[in-house]
Amino acid sequence: MDIINIAAGVTGNLGVIGYGLAAIGPGVGVGLVVSKTIESIARQPELAARLQVTMWLGIAFTEALALIGLATPFIFAA
Repeated sequence: MDIINIAAGVTGNLGVIGYGLAAIGPGVGVGLVVSKTIESIARQPELAARLQVTMWLGIAFTEALALIGLATPFIFAA
């Protein structure tokens, strides 16, 4: 089967597929934030407390993008 026949057979809410694709970005973003924080703590252990606070803020802002991606199909589904 080619891709056009597969895509033509898709039924249901395509917003779910859109959110699934939109969740990939924040997932990668959180992984990068945590990995760079661990790397920074390994280089300068005396800054661990400050780096962890910054890491949690970065995770919160990154996850906000996922929530926006979740809400977008409902907002534009008029």
